[in-house]
Amino acid sequence: MKALARRCWARGPAVGAAPGGPGRPWLALGGLGGGEDGKGARVREKPPWRVLFFGTDRFAREALQALHAAREDTEQALVDTLEVVTVPSPSPRGLPVKRFAVQARLPVYEWPDVGPGEYDVGVVASFGRLLSEALILKFPYGVLNIHPSCLPRWRGPAPIIHTVLHGDAVTGVTIMQIRPRRFDVGPILKQETVPVPPRSTSQELEAVLSRLGASMIISVLKNLPESLSEGRQQPAEGATYAPKISTGISCVRWEEQTSEQVLRLHRAVGNIIPLQTLWTDAPIKLLGLVEVPTSVLADPKLAEQTAVPGSVIYHPQSQLLLVHCQDGWVGVQSVMFKKTLTAKDFYNGYLHPWYQKSPHAQPGQCRFQTLRLPAKRQQRGVTVAMQRGTK
Repeated sequence: MKALARRCWARGPAVGAAPGGPGRPWLALGGLGGGEDGKGARVREKPPWRVLFFGTDRFAREALQALHAAREDTEQALVDTLEVVTVPSPSPRGLPVKRFAVQARLPVYEWPDVGPGEYDVGVVASFGRLLSEALILKFPYGVLNIHPSCLPRWRGPAPIIHTVLHGDAVTGVTIMQIRPRRFDVGPILKQETVPVPPRSTSQELEAVLSRLGASMIISVLKNLPESLSEGRQQPAEGATYAPKISTGISCVRWEEQTSEQVLRLHRAVGNIIPLQTLWTDAPIKLLGLVEVPTSVLADPKLAEQTAVPGSVIYHPQSQLLLVHCQDGWVGVQSVMFKKTLTAKDFYNGYLHPWYQKSPHAQPGQCRFQTLRLPAKRQQRGVTVAMQRGTK
């Protein structure tokens, strides 16, 4: 993966100037010598650094593991102290970052508690909370964010999901410096791109990007003052936003969405919110969506079907439910309808009886209908590891 990585931002004028002085231009990007609470505190010129880490999920855990390994490596002398801030979790096991921190015997604080220690730099990954200017200024070298996209594309809380949802061929990781009051707009210190693997799910892509991000933050910390002084402002063009995912996105719109769009939607959110539709006025969840094999599409019996969006038939040779979208078919391996059913079970229990009750019905009348959720349910946020602020 490292061989595929490359920079994807144009070099421009360096950010930061007079406030840090000619000898320390990086201080203009973050705190001013430690901020009000840091007056008189000695600013370290080189590693090992005192690091305060902010994070929650699997993506963040990978970076924390890398920082912990660097702390344990006394020969590298990159990290002196490492402490962790996370957010409360309803799960008794806690979030992935907290579980690792406890296992590694690192000091852990729950937001908004950030601990009493003195630190050189903050590192944020999938934290989901805006840090105040006063907090940022406590760090002589500011706070660095590991963002899983090629900023300014996909600013916001769900970049990986939107990368998959929109079929991006290339993505990446950006190490940027946080600015107060806004997400993902600070100067870029390091950025690398990678191709999005074909048919990748958001979960699979998260694993790729988390490893890349962990490697990149170590690289930046090795040359922290230089990295900060060479930071580049994000370009004004090409900015897109990756909003939080809500429950309403899971409702398949058969008349509007192509088969490729439905499959991308499943890869993007299917592991956290199964796609939904209506069967005889009752909600049904679609599990295991797949591309329909060419051999099935060439079946003459399929060509004879009078298909309209939502039409559903069972193909016994492939043991798939075939559902027609705006432009073609998608395959469904199983569904959740009162209980989990294979495509064959759903045919035997529901599709076949439907035809028995309606012997004169045309195949196009046997359909999934688009589920229309009430407005409040459509807007309900989803707890998901890849989108910040809801974990």
